[in-house]
Amino acid sequence: MAPPKRVAIQGVAGAFHELAAQKFFGKNIEAVECDTFRELAQKLRASEVDVAVMAIENTIAGTLLPNYSLINEFDLKVVGEVYLHIEMQLMALPGVPLSQIAYIHSHPIAIAQCREFLDTLPPTVTVVEKNDTAESAQLIIANKLADTAAIAGRLAAEMYGLHVIAEDIHTCKQNFTRFLALSREPCRSDSNNKASLCFEVVHRSGSLAHALGIWAKHGINLTKIQSAPIIGKPYQYRFYVDLEWSSREAYRQAMAEVSACTTNRNMLGEYARNSWEDETSKI
Repeated sequence: MAPPKRVAIQGVAGAFHELAAQKFFGKNIEAVECDTFRELAQKLRASEVDVAVMAIENTIAGTLLPNYSLINEFDLKVVGEVYLHIEMQLMALPGVPLSQIAYIHSHPIAIAQCREFLDTLPPTVTVVEKNDTAESAQLIIANKLADTAAIAGRLAAEMYGLHVIAEDIHTCKQNFTRFLALSREPCRSDSNNKASLCFEVVHRSGSLAHALGIWAKHGINLTKIQSAPIIGKPYQYRFYVDLEWSSREAYRQAMAEVSACTTNRNMLGEYARNSWEDETSKI
């Protein structure tokens, strides 16, 4: 059996990042925990890990725009994408009932996603913001906190031996997170039909519309566009886009034309499109 692939994730073992890594790279992986996304990018760039998985957008919280900037800054390459249906569970030590819970720990976004459930609890229950969902679960078992519960994914409960005392407590059931699989080398495959890239345009009326019109003319589907400020250039912006195509030749022609009207382009990666719709069957 091949040695496990070392995959950098943000957060601790059992976090949604590890679940995304398993879904994309398979179960034969070693999750390398990183406190921050910058640390994740640094470890990958320094060859301390083989690959990485990074959250890039959520259907409720929106885009993690700084992560696009990290991919560009560290010259990382997107080699794939994976979607997770985000389901939140309330977990505690085995045998501890909900009525005994005085504190609930979790990441601020997870807390926000479960606000309706939390509002049904007695006012004596204190909700505490933590750095990570799975880390909240880990701390309960490590410190034997019999009065504390965590909001996290089911993988965290299984990994740390906690009991789920309230299932699927998230308010919105149509909650998905998109993760990018990252490497130091690009993915070269004839099956690639999606790309992520960034570019700048001259600060002139119609310059961005002209670039976007080229992709439309060639039938290239623009699935995402984000702007980010360029540090040191007030009120100037870099654009991050995702493109999908059915004709590789049309894509190549479009990119050749776009190169003539954009500057500071960086191909973040070409890869095979994944689909969030595949996750809906689990709802």
